[in-house]
Amino acid sequence: MSGIRAPGQQDRVPDTGLLPFNPALTRAAELAQTQIATSLSGLDSDVVQAMLYAVEGGKALRAFLVVEGARLHGMDRQDAAPAAAAIEALHAYSLVHDDLPCMDDDDLRRGKPTVHRKWNDTVAVLAGDALQALAFQLAAQSPCPAESRVALMHGLAVAAGAHGMVGGQAMDIAAETAKTPLTLDQTTQLQAGKTGALITWSATAGPVMAGAAPDKLRIYGECLGLAFQIADDILDVIGDAATVGKAVGKDADRGKATFVSHLGLDGAKRRAQSLVTEASDALSVYGAAAECLREAARFVISRKN
Repeated sequence: MSGIRAPGQQDRVPDTGLLPFNPALTRAAELAQTQIATSLSGLDSDVVQAMLYAVEGGKALRAFLVVEGARLHGMDRQDAAPAAAAIEALHAYSLVHDDLPCMDDDDLRRGKPTVHRKWNDTVAVLAGDALQALAFQLAAQSPCPAESRVALMHGLAVAAGAHGMVGGQAMDIAAETAKTPLTLDQTTQLQAGKTGALITWSATAGPVMAGAAPDKLRIYGECLGLAFQIADDILDVIGDAATVGKAVGKDADRGKATFVSHLGLDGAKRRAQSLVTEASDALSVYGAAAECLREAARFVISRKN
């Protein structure tokens, strides 16, 4: 499926070829950043500058998953750009709000001062609000049939809200003052919402836009999201702030239940590796065309930030 192209796009050179992981990651980041910047062009305020600041410097893994999932289903990378930008905007909003003093109270994000430190709390709240709204504006611009756009936006709302990311964040905050630490099953449920929901949406956005079954990529996304969080928990123990780009050791200081506290460092590493294997196995139906996504799964547990 090539999508419904805007006027003037019919003669565009197709951008559907398989790329190695790093170039594909860079390509997705460029597409998402350009789409967001274009959507905000002509606006100039502290809030808009904070929005642009918040989306800079990330890995753009979620945008990459959108673009590669779409490419697997015959879509041009350019046609996947609005949805890729949507998830990066939504993810950035979650980070801006998560860093606020009333939440995690962090001073550093992606190796830079957090938005509320660079500006102030008011600008950070408004920038996050605007990024969340922008995410749905961008998703609505996806060049695919109307029913697919509705499914895409509905899925994003579910993944971002009380059934997904916000619900997981609420569980995480409640756990900090709970009398007993969360069990492993509860920790897994929490992280499936807080971290995993947006990653799973990203992995399934391509088939949703193409009107294809998302089952295999949903399994891939769920495994990848959990592996990503386990890697984060490991980095919080063994990483350093300069490399990770944010404060480390905070989970242990707060007595939070993590995959490392439940499984031990070696056990957490083994669990992450088994999830990568499961994620890669789910892609077997796509053959060699999904090799870039397999590389992404390996990257998730080997990254240093």
